[in-house]
Amino acid sequence: MLKQTKIVATVSDKRCEVNFVRDLFEAGMNVVRMNSAHLDKEGFDKIIASVRAVSNRIGILMDTKGPEVRTTISGESIQFKTGDRLKIQGAPDQKTTKEVISVNYVHLTKDLKIGDVLLIDDGELEFKVIGKDVNYLTIEALNDGVLGSRKSVNIPGVRISLPSLTDKDRKNILYAIENKIDFIAHSFVRNKQDVLDIQTILDEHNSPIKIIAKIENQEGVDNIDEILKVAYGIMIARGDLGIEVPQEKIPGLQRVLIRKCIAAKKPVIVATQMLHSMITNPRPTRAEVTDVANAIYYRTDALMLSGETAYGKFPVEAVHTMSSIAREAEKTKLLENDIRVPFPDDDLDVTSFLAKQAVKSSTKLGVRAIVTDSYSGRTVRNLAAFRGKAPVLAICYKEETTRALSLSYGVWAEYQKESGTSVQYFVEALNKLLNKNMIERSDLVAYLSGSVGMGEGSSFLEINKVERILSSTNYQTPIFDS
Repeated sequence: MLKQTKIVATVSDKRCEVNFVRDLFEAGMNVVRMNSAHLDKEGFDKIIASVRAVSNRIGILMDTKGPEVRTTISGESIQFKTGDRLKIQGAPDQKTTKEVISVNYVHLTKDLKIGDVLLIDDGELEFKVIGKDVNYLTIEALNDGVLGSRKSVNIPGVRISLPSLTDKDRKNILYAIENKIDFIAHSFVRNKQDVLDIQTILDEHNSPIKIIAKIENQEGVDNIDEILKVAYGIMIARGDLGIEVPQEKIPGLQRVLIRKCIAAKKPVIVATQMLHSMITNPRPTRAEVTDVANAIYYRTDALMLSGETAYGKFPVEAVHTMSSIAREAEKTKLLENDIRVPFPDDDLDVTSFLAKQAVKSSTKLGVRAIVTDSYSGRTVRNLAAFRGKAPVLAICYKEETTRALSLSYGVWAEYQKESGTSVQYFVEALNKLLNKNMIERSDLVAYLSGSVGMGEGSSFLEINKVERILSSTNYQTPIFDS
């Protein structure tokens, strides 16, 4: 494993050939993201087919639209000048014109007051409310800009009363269930109920899809603790978040959110404009390199590329660059900055305790790799949370578990059918590590597993020398093999 930090790459149906996906995978991509705002069923089908033709270890993530406010369609681009006065209304069925901007949120007039600010098209256009009527607001342009069709509308500090799922979202979730997609990244999550709205649908269909909550507004930040209790993981979506809250607060919020995810043993993704200049340039800026490295120094699980790989000129180079930065940052991060992962006060969590000791053995005893078998992925996520130096090889008994771990730091997950004994599993894992030149026969390795039964958590930790295990004629694990 060349790096421990995972990479999510957005892929478009306009460029998703098998060879292209393979190039991204070999450059260091772990998860493919599909942006549902720009895809139909045919587009989804094309991307999924290519990804699965490359590897069963690549996770597939689908975005939802979520409670998003957008302008309606306009016949042509509209130019605004500073000081222009016009109307804005909540009218999903009306076209946007130079005189009246229409949006898909019918309660716009009711929810806003004089003095509120609207940011359109990711903040490219800024308007201030200067008048209020029953059916519309009067607004004034605060800068020059051009407005196209169906552009995003952000209203900092105002709670939007849209439902968490659109009809299109519900159809896409059913598609995701049918096609066994691995992750659903729910946009604009405000509270735990927004996550539970999707979980209810998944439970009705007995689906194991994992929900990633995208934190994109102040309400999501404020409710992060309750969101973490019900979501599989978190995406810090810095694009809309940087518009909804003052942008100077983003670095601090990023650190706080990563810390909370690690404490909860939940995967965390840092997203948006990580290598934005590589959409048009073959090399990133120094600031972008530092941004990527700092996210790793903060202890994120994964990083995400958007336009860089979806439509940029240098998609494979962007993934390769991010991988190179990750490898260097992982080597130079300081152990004293590791985040303490607490143990629950009200429960005897043996799995978490043993995982911590396994990770500590890599620094205290020089253990070179940690091997564990996994049914649900719980033990592996515990190991990932402690951000150890040694790679974790997870032998997974379900393919979906293999892909669910594609967002977890430092984990190399492989699917293996349930056959043979625990000793055979362990020996095969060691041989894989040897073949990958990740360990040598003289190295110490840690083996973390359970003796109670499948899915019951870990109950023992063994630390032994590779040579001793492989050369022994009567080596046994604490698991009873019938």
